[in-house]
Amino acid sequence: MGDFAGIRMLSDEDVSTVLDLDTLLVATRDALIDQFRGRVVRPDRPHYPIGAGLRGEDPLGTGLVMPAYIEGAPYAVTKLATVHEGNPDQGLPTVHATIAVTDAETGQPVAYMDGQRITNARTGCIGGVAADAFTEGELTVGVLGAGTQARWQTRAIAAACPVDQVRIYSPSDSRDRCAVDLRGESIDAVAVHSPAAAVSGADVVVTATTSTEPTFDGDDLPGNALVVAIGAFTPEMRELDRRTLERASVRYADVPEEAVETGDIPAAYADAFKPLGSALAGQDRSAQSEPGDIIVVKSVGTAALDAAAAATVLDAAIDQELGQMVPM
Repeated sequence: MGDFAGIRMLSDEDVSTVLDLDTLLVATRDALIDQFRGRVVRPDRPHYPIGAGLRGEDPLGTGLVMPAYIEGAPYAVTKLATVHEGNPDQGLPTVHATIAVTDAETGQPVAYMDGQRITNARTGCIGGVAADAFTEGELTVGVLGAGTQARWQTRAIAAACPVDQVRIYSPSDSRDRCAVDLRGESIDAVAVHSPAAAVSGADVVVTATTSTEPTFDGDDLPGNALVVAIGAFTPEMRELDRRTLERASVRYADVPEEAVETGDIPAAYADAFKPLGSALAGQDRSAQSEPGDIIVVKSVGTAALDAAAAATVLDAAIDQELGQMVPM
């Protein structure tokens, strides 16, 4: 990559300037296919409690380290992330992240960037990629949750597919704020007052919460729904009920071996989830679902998506000469 000129520091504003959902949707799809084909080095990501002893004996949040390398890519990427579920009460985001980018050829540090927007956008692209793969025509989208990820899932689905209407449900007034924000982005979003109102008649149902109980009744799903569940990432968290899994004819996960460790997937369904990349690569015949089939896509996040997203952002930032160069 040439002579070492220091590390490029990219702020959230820099990332926002160059982040493009259309480009990121393609990168997300390609990364999931690469992961399915065994072209991704993705060590186990440690989760560890942090904050115990600051305000009592209980931890205040969770720390994560997520490294990945996609074979043939110019960069290796490591993300450092935290999840603090109590942050919204303090007016802070639930998720914070920073991303370190390394030259894969020389091992030299290349960039250090704010990873919060990248994390939110690449997670949103899971819904966009799934909707593009498994639906047709103008979509009605039901969203359970009204936080940051509810917005990004909706944005990515609208970028990937024609969307007629989005219904937002949350037990608080946050549903109204979320709907207003999305309408400001030219997405026809309305707040509804029950999970059933969000789910009934929806072509795509997204769950984007930190719930520990199912967020909707699986019997309320129409027969052709795509369900994208992205909130639960621990055994204690759960967004889907058993009925939803029973009714699904096809079930996918971005990382099946990690998805089955969440509260969304009972032990009886541990072997029922296939890699989402297999469908995107066209190697899973069951992906060709019949009209009336329900498809479930479960996501826990994979560092392969961070690697792909960070590369697209960095290349665009270099092209536009964004960021601050810091010598080391």
